[in-house]
Amino acid sequence: MTHILAIDQGTTSSRAILFDQNMKLVATAQEEFTQHYPDSGWVEHDPGDLWSTTAGTCRAVIERAGLRVKDVTAIGITNQRETTLVWDKQTGEPVYNAIVWQDRRTADLCRGLRDAGHEAMVTDRTGLLLDPYFSGTKLKWILDNVEGVRDRAEAGELLFGTVDTFLIWKLTGGAVHATDATNAARTLLYDIRKGRWSSTICELLDIPQNMLPDVRDSADDYGMVRDDLFGREIPIRGVAGDQQAATVGQACFSPGMLKSTYGTGCFALLNTGDTPVVSQNRLLTTIAYQLDGKPTYALEGSIFIAGAVVQWLRDGLKIIREASETQPLAEGADPAQNVVLVPAFTGLGAPYWNAECRGAVFGLTRNSRPQEFARAALESVGYQTRDLLEAMRSDWASHGGAALRDGGAETLRVDGGMSASDWAMQFLSDIIDAPVDRPEVLETTALGAAWLAGMQVGLYPGLEDFAQTWALDRKFTPDMDEDTRARKYDAWKRAVNATLSF
Repeated sequence: MTHILAIDQGTTSSRAILFDQNMKLVATAQEEFTQHYPDSGWVEHDPGDLWSTTAGTCRAVIERAGLRVKDVTAIGITNQRETTLVWDKQTGEPVYNAIVWQDRRTADLCRGLRDAGHEAMVTDRTGLLLDPYFSGTKLKWILDNVEGVRDRAEAGELLFGTVDTFLIWKLTGGAVHATDATNAARTLLYDIRKGRWSSTICELLDIPQNMLPDVRDSADDYGMVRDDLFGREIPIRGVAGDQQAATVGQACFSPGMLKSTYGTGCFALLNTGDTPVVSQNRLLTTIAYQLDGKPTYALEGSIFIAGAVVQWLRDGLKIIREASETQPLAEGADPAQNVVLVPAFTGLGAPYWNAECRGAVFGLTRNSRPQEFARAALESVGYQTRDLLEAMRSDWASHGGAALRDGGAETLRVDGGMSASDWAMQFLSDIIDAPVDRPEVLETTALGAAWLAGMQVGLYPGLEDFAQTWALDRKFTPDMDEDTRARKYDAWKRAVNATLSF
């Protein structure tokens, strides 16, 4: 048994990735699934799609690699966070579609809770803000709006989980109802300091605690995959939310190290060690990973729309057919035009946290073409990242932290699909005025999940030795003059302020 299977269940697709005993990627299988938008600002997934694409890609990747099931030592799971599911504990039948992390239907509920003065308490316990992004209010919505569900939940007939929990339950045939600390920390229900579900918040949201899963370490025993799925039982030994798995995969194990992942959204995490740093800039305090019962904390900035802005160019405007077309388009944009796109399609995340605002485009002329839209789309990700980093610098410095660092120099480690774009990463380095390091292994989210599982079963090295395996593919360094940087970022800030006030 020499391979680790990583399940990466994402917002738009499910993937399965096999890594060998040297942590080298062997094969990948991927399958997209349908997004459902039943109302303005609502985003849902069919739970059956999440399960079928996960199981299907696991089978496909083993076959594609030419391996036998007995070659797979263990499974690690990483997943889209905050997405909320409720299902029958006997049949496994969901009571409603999965409500996706991007969904904004509970904005009014969150506003009411803030107005009633509850946010300070919630933030103190969870590190989070009262925002529709998180699972707790989504779960309350299901309990309050789906007929008969609250009565069934109070009778102990229903279970709640984020996507990892749902997949673990399905993979083990209902034998294990568990999550890891990183996913629990995103529910709005978990006390990240005491390491347990908050009865105070559950009471506030009227959520029966018998629905909640057991919380375990990121590398831990999550049961055995039932043998009829893949031909033999396989242990599940690693679980982490996607952004935390990427933090692990990027080997950001020292306080002050920083990574940013560019998938559907963009998520920057700063390792703050054993200290849960409280942000003064509306960033999130969260758990980066938990090993041997000890949590390592992080500051996180969440951008809702990153790679999704490229999907909008493809599926909404239909000005590209493939994501790879954005780079040559951006390179051909008119330098005399300054089109600014604020991709607030589902509101703005950190550091603004405005659920009501919507996307806007500024600076259009009659000569604005697909080239200018493509450049503005890629630039919007760089601008949003700078917003996060400036907030992080302030919070980290106020807690006595040194410069954000990688080997002593302020550096951002990047991963995710958009990080493959040299143009986007060079602009990112230019606009944040700092080096950007892209690793050889871009599949850092899957690698993080694989390492957690592989380390737990003894196939992979421990934390310090794993950190030494991180390898640089390319370093991007700033090449933009200060006047241009200041002018472009000022235009972005004015565009955001106009969007927020609309």
